Amino acid sequence: MQSNREPLTFGQVVIGPPGSGKTTYCKQMRNVLQLLRRKSILVNMDPANEFLSNDYDIDICKLMDVKTVMDDMQVGPNGGMVLCMEYVEKNLEWLVEKIKGKQREDNTCRYIIFDFPGQAELYTHCTMVRDIIHYFQNQLDFRLAVVNLIDSTACLDPSQFLASLMVSLNMMVRLEAPHINVLSKFDLFERYEHQLDFNTE
Repeated sequence: MQSNREPLTFGQVVIGPPGSGKTTYCKQMRNVLQLLRRKSILVNMDPANEFLSNDYDIDICKLMDVKTVMDDMQVGPNGGMVLCMEYVEKNLEWLVEKIKGKQREDNTCRYIIFDFPGQAELYTHCTMVRDIIHYFQNQLDFRLAVVNLIDSTACLDPSQFLASLMVSLNMMVRLEAPHINVLSKFDLFERYEHQLDFNTE
């Protein structure tokens, strides 16, 4: 007996502080999936990331961008980013239709990589990102996991390391989704004389 149920969609919500390597990670993850013959959709969720538009299948900057919001609303970069994400949350139909359109073009595109902004307050103080994730999970039955990238140089300083742990814990609790923390740029770590024993206990 054949089922008419639509195939499940899986994906990653990639977050982390600015400069932690989120966009590089997303592109390389897509390359890995291509090597595994698994098609994916790469989505830019950062309205300030307007210079790499051609690298994404879906770009939120086509809906709105932070520079325009800053000019129109007379706010700074952080305020502009918060307003942008509020706008995205209220206009999720645009994003859903773009994703569904890609899946209609190729029904095997069932893995999505979301490249989110780096501003920590979007995850630690605001609810927009959490609500966006919950919408995809509850309304569209997307199976999503959060990947939080942390620059490995945070391990060099005890106070910075502990601060990163606390922020990561805050994100894990507030986003209410499967979550994994990843130390990024570890290939650059060997240039520093530092033992990881303390950090891994």
